[in-house]
Amino acid sequence: MSFKSSITKRVRKRKNKAGEVVLHTRHVLNYKHPADGKRRQEFFERRAEAQDRQSQLAASIEIDPFFDPMSGLTVSKAVDHWLENKQKRVKASSYAACLAVVEHIRGPVLIGTRDERAQFKKTGIAPVGTDVQERLGKLLVSELRTAHIRTWFNEVRDTSGAYTARRAKSFFGSVLALSEEDFGIRVPSMPTQLGKGNPKTRKLILEPQQVAQVIQEAQADSEHGLYYAFPFLAGTRPSEQLGLLWSEVDFDQNTIRICRIQERDGTLCETTKTAAGTREVPMGGTLRAMLLQWRLRCPREAGELYRVFPGPGRLQPWPLPRLGGGPLLYQNWRRRYWQPVFKRLGLPYVTPHSARHTYISTLQAQGIEVGLVAKMAGHANPTVTLGIYTQAVRGGEDAVRKLDEAYSR
Repeated sequence: MSFKSSITKRVRKRKNKAGEVVLHTRHVLNYKHPADGKRRQEFFERRAEAQDRQSQLAASIEIDPFFDPMSGLTVSKAVDHWLENKQKRVKASSYAACLAVVEHIRGPVLIGTRDERAQFKKTGIAPVGTDVQERLGKLLVSELRTAHIRTWFNEVRDTSGAYTARRAKSFFGSVLALSEEDFGIRVPSMPTQLGKGNPKTRKLILEPQQVAQVIQEAQADSEHGLYYAFPFLAGTRPSEQLGLLWSEVDFDQNTIRICRIQERDGTLCETTKTAAGTREVPMGGTLRAMLLQWRLRCPREAGELYRVFPGPGRLQPWPLPRLGGGPLLYQNWRRRYWQPVFKRLGLPYVTPHSARHTYISTLQAQGIEVGLVAKMAGHANPTVTLGIYTQAVRGGEDAVRKLDEAYSR
């Protein structure tokens, strides 16, 4: 049986929030999988995306049109299938991290130093005095049992640490779910209570009154203040902050669109860490005022505003803005702008990512619903329904107002 598929265009009428009738277009990929003969559909916003998926399926299925996943799908092949799907949806650095973690799933894994592991990965030969452990790669998914997963998890935890084991377990759950969805193969449930015995150490965050000191210091620091106040007021990741452009700051709607990140080398990546990371963050009064003030002094690139958080640039006679506007690397931002303020104010040092935790915790402490907090922070939470997300968008202005109130007490 060969792979047969078609792409159809489906247009339906839907009402938007204003009650207006609008046309909603989706492209539907229809096909029958040779393994089970069942009809399947996948939906896409753009036809090009449907065509890419059609080509991907044809390439993977027509290599062996009589492929039986119940008898031939190993854990290693399932991981490869998951990686192929993952690569198109995440940025390059996130995909590289996935590659490192899944090696703990399929193996083999060398137990040794970092250099010894690198040598083994390059040559396939284990250095003298090291031990090589098999993982689950050669096992058929159809033969996989909960007991296998439990034993595997304990081995990863004992040899590579609890954090790595928990992360590998999370990825493995996604691998099995995709195999079940794409190949119609039954997979075992994840064992309960794995990794529950080692609670995570709570991240140190600042109290609202301590953040108020940082914000007050930033308001008086017209040159550098916004650089270290922004994550407390917008809840962004450092890569999202440094990748922000002025074109995404909408003073008319009082929103900031987060849709890209800056890599460690200063290049811009036109995607966020996750799909849910692309979002609009409402601006509170404090953040809006600081952004308006900074826009007058922000270094220009080729005479035009471009990056919101560029490098320091070159001074010009007052009141001309600085020249420059190139990328500011993360390590320089942290050393020049982030770290000094805590020493100057005598506050306990927290990491830039802790400011994001502070933002989320403060919103929750102010009684903001968890659905709205997840929306504003760019968290993908499958348990939050579309209805809650709809309410969350409407409540954004009230949320940032309460955030300003908490920091100003």
